[in-house]
Amino acid sequence: MNWDQVKGSWKQLTGRVKQKWAKLTDDDLTMIAGKRDEFVGKLQERYGLEKDKAEAQLDEFTRSLSKP
Repeated sequence: MNWDQVKGSWKQLTGRVKQKWAKLTDDDLTMIAGKRDEFVGKLQERYGLEKDKAEAQLDEFTRSLSKP
């Protein structure tokens, strides 16, 4: 799944996002609203990750959405 697809399906994906990153609040998810840069920033903030690590986790997550 590419990022445009994630953005388009954001409301449907928030449950899976919350399962993977439980520290993200509903307000965080509303603010992120499918915006990749906002998502990376929130992962950095909530989990203390460096930008490249947050981006790697996000890339791994989006790849996993394509798997059956």
